[in-house]
Amino acid sequence: MKSTFQIEHRLGYRILRWVLSIALVSGALLSAAQIVIDARRVSSELDTQAEQTMALVREAATQAVFSIDDELAQQVVDGLFEQGSVRFANISHPDGEPLGEQARPLANAPYRQLTDSIFRAERSYRIALTRSEDPNIVYGHLEVRYDTGPTAASWLERATLTFGSGLARATILALVLFMVYHLLLTKPLLKIIDSLTKVDPAFPDNRLITPLKGHKQDELGLWVNATNNLLVAISDSQKKQREAEERVSRLSRYDQLTGLPSRDYLLGLLGAAMEETRRKNKILSVFCCGIDDFKSINDQFGYESGDLILQNIADRLEESLPGSQFLKARLGSDQFVVIEKDLDNDYQATITAEKLLHLFSKPISTGEHTIGITATIGVALFPDDAEQLDRLLHFAEQTMTLAKTGSRNCFQFYVASVDQEMRERKRLEKDLAGALDKAQFHLVYQPQISLENGRIIGAEALLRWEHPERGLVPPDLFIPLAELSGSIVDIGRWVLDQACHQAAQWASEGMPMRIAVNLSAVQLRQHDIVETVLETLERHQLPANRLELEVTETTVMTNLEDAIAKLHRFKRKGIQIAVDDFGTGYSSLTYLKRMPVQHLKIDKQFVRDLLINEEDTRIANTIIDLGKSLNLSVIAEGVETPEQEHYLRQRGCQLAQGYFFSKPLQSQEFESFVVKFHDKMIENNA
Repeated sequence: MKSTFQIEHRLGYRILRWVLSIALVSGALLSAAQIVIDARRVSSELDTQAEQTMALVREAATQAVFSIDDELAQQVVDGLFEQGSVRFANISHPDGEPLGEQARPLANAPYRQLTDSIFRAERSYRIALTRSEDPNIVYGHLEVRYDTGPTAASWLERATLTFGSGLARATILALVLFMVYHLLLTKPLLKIIDSLTKVDPAFPDNRLITPLKGHKQDELGLWVNATNNLLVAISDSQKKQREAEERVSRLSRYDQLTGLPSRDYLLGLLGAAMEETRRKNKILSVFCCGIDDFKSINDQFGYESGDLILQNIADRLEESLPGSQFLKARLGSDQFVVIEKDLDNDYQATITAEKLLHLFSKPISTGEHTIGITATIGVALFPDDAEQLDRLLHFAEQTMTLAKTGSRNCFQFYVASVDQEMRERKRLEKDLAGALDKAQFHLVYQPQISLENGRIIGAEALLRWEHPERGLVPPDLFIPLAELSGSIVDIGRWVLDQACHQAAQWASEGMPMRIAVNLSAVQLRQHDIVETVLETLERHQLPANRLELEVTETTVMTNLEDAIAKLHRFKRKGIQIAVDDFGTGYSSLTYLKRMPVQHLKIDKQFVRDLLINEEDTRIANTIIDLGKSLNLSVIAEGVETPEQEHYLRQRGCQLAQGYFFSKPLQSQEFESFVVKFHDKMIENNA
């Protein structure tokens, strides 16, 4: 559609008229306001100048009147006339008789008719002349009259410049804005209109443009009309074509029954996920899930019920597994695939496999029947098991098939050794959950020896787990599991209670000891950890300075500000704080100086090769020197030889513990050891 419009309807000219008018009016108003403000300022400055001038000569004028010194009075008057704006000056006696006086006519200028109406032709100022000894006696008066002409001339010059520059700036701004609008709006729009009117209706768009109010006869109005004419002609054909393309695309990419991605589409998603995993240096797991004995379900309840089961499983996968971390697909028949991204270790895949087993095992209602199902899952890991996507998926399917031949409702990893390790770890975690209730834990105590006086000053409480089948389980194995599951909170509370109880009992038997208890990162994150510790001390009536809490640098760094705040609360109550395994974590003075620490513990790995490994010896020496400089006591762990003990004592390490002195002992054994150790020390000193 062609349309013409008159020159006055052009958007550019309308913008120019409005912008220029508004800019000139705004410039004039702002300039006028500036001129008025400047006039008020000038008027105020005239008064201030007069007051300051009269204050300067007041003392001399008073002296002239008091001494009746007409020569001094005239000098004061002449001095005032050094200012060009002074028109009249007079020093007179109280009766009005002048002692010194001078005058000159007002300056003649053509602008005075305007400025005199604003500032007045002249301004008079008069003050009484008194002395500080008796301010109530007036000896005379000082009168000064100022000609406002010179000051008004300066003001008028500024006002003219301000008004002229304001209008000039407004005009320039209006013209610049017009050029900007013309280049960025009007000219491009005319080109768009010209292009749109030439568009072939065979090339569609997808929406109508709403007409803009106030622009029916300008360039924007032409643009809207031309575009809408094209959109109306082609919208139907475009809609049909888009719907057809979407149907074809979805049929090729998604399973029609479940709506999950198909096998071919999954391979593309899996390839992209593997590249991302390789780039992040993470682990990716593929779970191939097959419903157990699905053929019998179809035979018994019908294929319609089987389809409902598959749809229900697909819905569960979508609802339970977030799309940001998981990919889901249907391979065909009763098999589903789940891909988990961004894993840090193999154990996380075990957790997901158990979650999937639980998800499949929930009964499904098909209307007439409630059907219980189970699934068997094969797990393959990238990059450990395969680095090609087709082989990775094949291994998962193969593992699932092999697992079904042995048992049902289970999962199995492709690599037998990994599978066995994951199962062992999972069984251990299950046993750990009930170990506290079954009283399988006990504490042992390792003496802490003062290298300065050779006495036992404390003990570190160490947790031991006596498994009914495995025997003694190493703490390095079950403590991380307890922290991961969260059971370390209850276990740690039990350890603290037992250790404080034992320390209180030793104190009542005349053997006061400082007891050291480890505090994990999970425990330190608990909001009530401070209250729990203080309540335990109060319950056992154990002084706070008898308890030492050991934290690692990594423990504190997991939530630095919160951890440091809690440690300060412990210190304010008198509880001692030690940094355990110092030198193996961040080891930053920035963090150390913020922590309310009394003790540093040299990790046993640096003590083990002391005097053998030069680097470990340097690290141990550095920690000892750091403790001295910060006024912290240093505890060496893992002391096993007399050479190590002698070297540490000579270097100034205050405390030590390790098998050279004693292994960790049961409470009764510890009591006997303390008595024998001190008796032996007395004999050696005798």
